[in-house]
Amino acid sequence: MANEAKAKGNAAFSSGDYSAAVRHFSDAIALAPDNHVLYSNRSAAYASLHDYSNALSDAQKTVDLKPDWPKGYSRLGAAHLGLGHHHDAVSAYRKGLEIDPNNDALKSGLADAQAAAARARPPTANPFGEAFSGPEMWARLTADPGTRAYLQQPDFVKMMQDIQKDPNNLNLYLKDPRVMQAIGVLLNVKIQTRDDGDENMAEAEATPSASSQPPQAQAQERKRAATAAEETSKSAEPEVADFTEEEKEKKERKSFAQKEKEAGNAAYKKKQFEIAIEHYSKAMELDDEDISYLTNRAAVYLEMAKYEECIKDCDKAVERGRELRSDFKMIARALTRKGTALAKIAKCSKDFEPAIETFQKALTEHRNPDTLKKLNDAEKAKKELEQQEYFDPKLADEEREKGNEFFKQQKYPEAVKHYTEAIKRNPKDPKSYSNRAACYTKLGAMPEGLKDAEKCIELDPTFSKGYNRKGAVQFFMKEYEKALETYKEGLKHDPNNQELLDGVRRCVEQINKASRGDLSPEELKERQAKAMQDPEIQNILQDPVMRQVLVDFQENPKAAQEHTKNPMVMNKIQKLISAGIVQMR
Repeated sequence: MANEAKAKGNAAFSSGDYSAAVRHFSDAIALAPDNHVLYSNRSAAYASLHDYSNALSDAQKTVDLKPDWPKGYSRLGAAHLGLGHHHDAVSAYRKGLEIDPNNDALKSGLADAQAAAARARPPTANPFGEAFSGPEMWARLTADPGTRAYLQQPDFVKMMQDIQKDPNNLNLYLKDPRVMQAIGVLLNVKIQTRDDGDENMAEAEATPSASSQPPQAQAQERKRAATAAEETSKSAEPEVADFTEEEKEKKERKSFAQKEKEAGNAAYKKKQFEIAIEHYSKAMELDDEDISYLTNRAAVYLEMAKYEECIKDCDKAVERGRELRSDFKMIARALTRKGTALAKIAKCSKDFEPAIETFQKALTEHRNPDTLKKLNDAEKAKKELEQQEYFDPKLADEEREKGNEFFKQQKYPEAVKHYTEAIKRNPKDPKSYSNRAACYTKLGAMPEGLKDAEKCIELDPTFSKGYNRKGAVQFFMKEYEKALETYKEGLKHDPNNQELLDGVRRCVEQINKASRGDLSPEELKERQAKAMQDPEIQNILQDPVMRQVLVDFQENPKAAQEHTKNPMVMNKIQKLISAGIVQMR
């Protein structure tokens, strides 16, 4: 029964109905509270609903039950990540990798957690940031004889501009002795470098500060520095002439590639697909460091239903993107387009497996709602095809007969197994649902039996067995009024059915027993407790009109006589009598 509920939960999860998945997994956990897989699955369902607190609770329970299971730590990390506990997420993924160092899901989760932690971490200020800020930097570099000559060198000027834009870029240029000398000038320290074996060592010696100069000399120095800084800042922007021929050519090729891409985009919007492909192909020839040309061409192939070409371009984009360390969103886009193409060419349920795997890889790169929807659609299509491929009425009949044999031998769990297989083989046969409902009733699994009986009636409203099964379940649940209604509904389709007539008789006996007050104290207490959980009984008791009616029955016989003429009121009174809430004397 736990496996049955788990299977329902997995099916609901695959179809994107995460609330139903949580419900089914909860049912399974109630039946098998020590099964770590059930908590893991429910954690994933909660996470999909963005209910990360419950996801964390279930993930922790999974790890407690099975501390050597890597997937438990994957669930734990995902829940922590959803709650913004980045360091806890990193810790969870690392613990999982200690158990299974080659687990791709844990590796991907760890990378995501570390990236999230880095994004959340406030940027640290570079201690040299102020020294490189503003025009004063250029003035001081111009005033110093040692660095003034460097300002005529385009690569040095570019390095200074990079550092000025982002002081953290300083780390990129520390090996350049000119930069070290510039740092010394800006910080008023003298930095020398000397070769000492295999190591380069720096010595800093204090140099006289500008403030030690006479005031007049300081003023003249500041004036010269300001004039030089103004000239330097004007010439600081590197001109085309400052680039090497190779750099100039590369820049021009990138510019032409972007124009080809724009032309391709315009043609794509006009559905001029062949022209768009030509432009994207030219862009790729001009610049092989931008994978957007490949992903755009893949999109065109997808529109043209040239799925193999689309897949090849997506594979090239992913491979090249890894080499270039491209934005993870671009990698995810290529994988999503590949998955879409694979889904388009799928002809059987197994063909959807590579598409589903590709969508899952895309989501590890970037969790995009469009990709998630495509994944859910692919999983749903796979499931529907599996059902179609599995459909076989003849085998379904054979499995049902096997279930009947086990039922006769009172081996109800085995019977349930065969009836379930019969339903998978032919989900439109009401008899299999009816028979499985009878098994569930024998096993005391009333909710499952009721659900199967209702499905049986839904498939064939004229099938009397369905009403008999449903009425029997309701009778065992002591819902005599509901059972009576079910039996009566069945008699509309088969007025002479003896099982239904017997069901009506049993229900009336129980209802009259309550009306006469013949219930034992234990029976009355049990029936009242059950009735108070029934929403219908609760609504009757909370209805102000019915409250007054009950008072009149006790205190005002004349008014009570009038109430008996109202069929709606008497119907509600009868429900309260059957429930043991009130008694008529």
